Amino acid sequence: MCGIAGFADTSGGAGDQPTPRLEAEFSLVHRMCEVIRHRGPDDEGIHVEPGVGLGMRRLSIIDLAGGRQPIHNEARTIWIVFNGEIYNYRELRRALEARGHQFATASDTESIVHAYEEWGEDAFRRLRGMFGVAIWDRPRRTLLLARDRAGIKPLHYTERGGRLYFGSEIKSLLAAGAVDTRIDLAALDHYLAFLYTPQDSSIFEHVRKLPPGHYLRWQDGRSELRQYWHVSAEEPFSGSEADAAAQLRDVLADAVRSHMVSDVPLGAFLSGGVDSSAVVGMMAQASPRPVKTFSIGFDEPSFDELEHARTVANHFGSDHHEFVVRPDGLAILERLIAHFDEPFADSSAIPTWYVSEMARRHVTVVLSGDGGDELFGGYDRYLPHPRVAQFDRLPLPGRHAVAALVWPHLPHGARGKNFLRHVASDPNRRFVDSMVFFQQDERLAMYSGDLRRALRAEAERALDRRFDRFDALPLASRMMRVDFETYLPEDVLTKVDRMSMAHSIESRVPILDNAVIDFAATLPASFKIKDGRRKHIFKEALRPLLPAGILDRRKQGFGVPLGVWFRGGLTDLFSDVLGSARTRQRGYFEPAFIDRLVREHLSGARDHTLRLWQLVVLELWHRAYVDAPADAAASPLSARHAR
Repeated sequence: MCGIAGFADTSGGAGDQPTPRLEAEFSLVHRMCEVIRHRGPDDEGIHVEPGVGLGMRRLSIIDLAGGRQPIHNEARTIWIVFNGEIYNYRELRRALEARGHQFATASDTESIVHAYEEWGEDAFRRLRGMFGVAIWDRPRRTLLLARDRAGIKPLHYTERGGRLYFGSEIKSLLAAGAVDTRIDLAALDHYLAFLYTPQDSSIFEHVRKLPPGHYLRWQDGRSELRQYWHVSAEEPFSGSEADAAAQLRDVLADAVRSHMVSDVPLGAFLSGGVDSSAVVGMMAQASPRPVKTFSIGFDEPSFDELEHARTVANHFGSDHHEFVVRPDGLAILERLIAHFDEPFADSSAIPTWYVSEMARRHVTVVLSGDGGDELFGGYDRYLPHPRVAQFDRLPLPGRHAVAALVWPHLPHGARGKNFLRHVASDPNRRFVDSMVFFQQDERLAMYSGDLRRALRAEAERALDRRFDRFDALPLASRMMRVDFETYLPEDVLTKVDRMSMAHSIESRVPILDNAVIDFAATLPASFKIKDGRRKHIFKEALRPLLPAGILDRRKQGFGVPLGVWFRGGLTDLFSDVLGSARTRQRGYFEPAFIDRLVREHLSGARDHTLRLWQLVVLELWHRAYVDAPADAAASPLSARHAR
């Protein structure tokens, strides 16, 4: 694993460039790499030639001596920088050697070079793993960027002045001077709706994210985005539920084994939930030594899962490590925000920071349990709400009439308003609204007049359009598919990547292995959600492995006791940050709206913890990336953030 960065332009192919220009471009790529040193502290590699510059920061995992990048083919015509791991690289190597390819290293990176030589762009769908990759094809004067199926590894890019810049993190593009810090207002609206920015764009006006399962071809100054993979269930599962559970257990076990290949110590994040417990259990079966496990807890009992994590650790005899996060854990907030490059308000990033920091003292690689909820139906929102189901018996116009009568008489923010919003909606929009923190009408009330005129606050429509693509599927399957394409890569995987890489530790996600995703897509929704029981088939597959108390307990989630902390000694953070002249002068929000949120919260009239947290994160991000001098914004992990 590492971080990658670089550029391509149209200057090559017309003779050699003068040495000073190549030296300047080498320095440019070095700057782009230096700001992501945390992703790869072990080594730096750069290749520059007319028309292209490729750079990487390496975290050595496989082939410690020979896996340096950039790597090229025998003729030195194909060059690659790569972030991630390819778990079927040995099988690919055998197939490619049989076709005459010669390998110079034992690394997984080189298998991609020769796979591209052999199969061209079709190589991407043959890769089993997580990756953000850049390939320079000199004969075609083409740069290819590709990202793995689920979006485990990030890749960003921008086009400016006939040049394409790319990087694992946006800070590389800022360091190159490739983008300014103008805000994409639609992305800001999306953040305020969902806690994170959209999948294909970013908070910066001209920076794009490469979507999962896609590659970008850049040639002659023009780019073309193509999808090489999408979830498909061409052959729906036709066996019994027992057959499905047995097959799923085998597929999961194989995925975990493949993800344990490493030349450095590895362990696992363990929350005590079903997914991480399953990964630890299967690691224990495959390992001759105790698995190193790492868990985070809180001193607030309703949020603490350490007891459940200990149960699993004891059951499998792991070498277990724990850390308790307390309110003073927010001391890392500015550093945490700087690692995301964009506003990101999922507060579970805080414990993910600390569990990664703890794990890095013992291992270089960890396996996590992410992805199971989206593939197998693990969220409460997939279950029908009994009270809403009663209203669903009314025709939609009748529900609208009831809502119109009652709505005006309920105070702003009342729970009854949200309920009426749900019953008056069709099921697709109901699901979308359940994901939203500031509803559309609330955002419009919060925005200043200038901002209201500049956008329509239509972040929800992006999810509506995805729902429309899956109309043929049952409702629960539609919800899971939309979560897999949006919430999973944009929130969950972004959080785990940035927080683990902040501490130079590689996080692998075996439940998002190609084979697990493919098998999950064949299963009917009735296997996943049965009799009000979430993740039914997943739990049945694991029943021979996990303690019943872990399998059958209610999902707790990776929550953070922000509300408790902010009712304690941290109440000043909301008023100090949001009430400052600096914040008010931004011009994004109506001051009276923000004042009311703070006042209601501090008086105890309403609990606005998550919304106020979202606004605080936005403001602190703005100070780090937009207000800061250009050189500081380009390197937001500078000393001014180190505390």
